[in-house]
Amino acid sequence: MSIPPVLLENIPLLSGEEFAESVTGKLRSGGRAAAFFAITEESAFRLVMVIARDAQGRLEIVSTMAAGSFPSLTAELPQLHLFEREIYEITGLRPQGHPWLKPVRFTGAAAQPGVAEYFRVHGSEVHEVAVGPVHAGIIEPGHFRFQCHGEKVFHLEIALGYQHRGVERRLACGPDARSLHYAQTLAGDTTAGHAWAYCDTVEALAGAAVPARAQVLRAIMLELERLANHTGDLGALAGDVAYLPTASFCGRLRGDFLNMTALICGNRFGRNMFVPGGVNFDLDAALVTELKLRLDAAFRDAEAAVALLLKTNSVVDRFDAAGLLLSDAARGLGLVGPVARACGIPLDTRRNFPFGPYHDFTLSASGRGDVYARAYVRWAEMQKSAQLIGSWLAALPGGPVVAQCGPLKPGAAAVSLIEGWRGQICHVAITDAAGNFRSYKVVDPSFHNWMGLAMALRNGEISDFPLCNKSFNLSYCGHDL
Repeated sequence: MSIPPVLLENIPLLSGEEFAESVTGKLRSGGRAAAFFAITEESAFRLVMVIARDAQGRLEIVSTMAAGSFPSLTAELPQLHLFEREIYEITGLRPQGHPWLKPVRFTGAAAQPGVAEYFRVHGSEVHEVAVGPVHAGIIEPGHFRFQCHGEKVFHLEIALGYQHRGVERRLACGPDARSLHYAQTLAGDTTAGHAWAYCDTVEALAGAAVPARAQVLRAIMLELERLANHTGDLGALAGDVAYLPTASFCGRLRGDFLNMTALICGNRFGRNMFVPGGVNFDLDAALVTELKLRLDAAFRDAEAAVALLLKTNSVVDRFDAAGLLLSDAARGLGLVGPVARACGIPLDTRRNFPFGPYHDFTLSASGRGDVYARAYVRWAEMQKSAQLIGSWLAALPGGPVVAQCGPLKPGAAAVSLIEGWRGQICHVAITDAAGNFRSYKVVDPSFHNWMGLAMALRNGEISDFPLCNKSFNLSYCGHDL
């Protein structure tokens, strides 16, 4: 969903003290920081925060001016810790009182990813284990530093930034011919999610009305992306506990769902499907029939493969109580997506902030907060995705698939929220007097959730790390941008 563009001059501009008091009150009373960033003013910076009122389905924007420094709120509101560190790294504005002020993406000229101080635990028989950034697998680079006593993990610190490309800087001054490409490649496995968020932001600023048929086609792409990735994750979880039947099945089935995406737009990841104003490709009757047949066959096999996984005692024994994350900790950290829902947090953008054809959406949630819960929520979401796609294919609205997008509203801000397969994606665009992007902020769900992985390992066994890591399956490049 996107909110109607707000003129920058109409965004509340509070004093530093009023801002801290307002933000603290809002976040303590059920609000959540969807985005927090700084934009350049004449002689200072303007701090802007987008606060999501999930229960009410409402967004609020507040701001304050800062020069040199601003008071940190991390000690009271842990969900702001990465946002404040990011602001410091990009602008030099120092969050005074931040408990652990370190680089987020190591973007400074002299900074090197992974070269920094790490929290250390001292004591008899305490040891440190360093993993990465190069891993024994085809995964992205990230550094993990464990403080252990025997097998027990006291603390895990995660250092990322190896995938930083400067995408937000490239999006600023747009939109231009490359902007959509940058958006849909922010995280390669979340093409539909980020492309939709970008288009939604542009459409809000342009005042464009997207045709109903295009909205449904976008949603089909988003749910196919969810199906493919959740299937791959369940297969990978099976592989991590050496349960090869499901691991083998899901590897093939993930490809089947990706091939359905390619059938629609010619690309297995959904590239070039989305365009501001609608979509580039339509479905004819023959293609709808083919998609129905493929969806039914692939989902039937997925159902059998996942049933094997979740009903096997040796698998359940490994999943149960591993990587436990309590609901209070998840709320305090501002977690989103299946990880949050596995902790019993009823947050899904499709339900809390409905967009496109999502109406009367029912939530898939658990409350256990362990690996089993994260696997179960994925399977429940797969069932919902298959049901939604089937119903949409059976009743596609008629009409065009794209509408004209005019110039963007100058001096305005627009916010878009989309429920990607990892969780809530937030894009915030602010335009200048000419209607170009003055600032473009992206918050991938992994930006919220990496600290959740660190907390899930606390007091657990280091041998559970691969399993816990896969149960979160967060994006490195989505975090690093």
